[in-house]
Amino acid sequence: MSETTITPTEIAQHYSAAMDSVNLINAGQPEGMTAEDWADCLARNKEHLKIMLAKDYWTTENMTPLEDASE
Repeated sequence: MSETTITPTEIAQHYSAAMDSVNLINAGQPEGMTAEDWADCLARNKEHLKIMLAKDYWTTENMTPLEDASE
């Protein structure tokens, strides 16, 4: 399915998944996770947010949390 035909429900699902990354980043390193694993986790989630921010299907979603967490 192309991004131009994405449904509002799919947009909401993508936004929710992006917010999962935001929340994970903002929560900080979990207890028991090595610094190396945390660095990898951060890198993957920040890359996910950058990919999501580049999508053209967003409408009225608040992108500020995604932008802040992807830096």
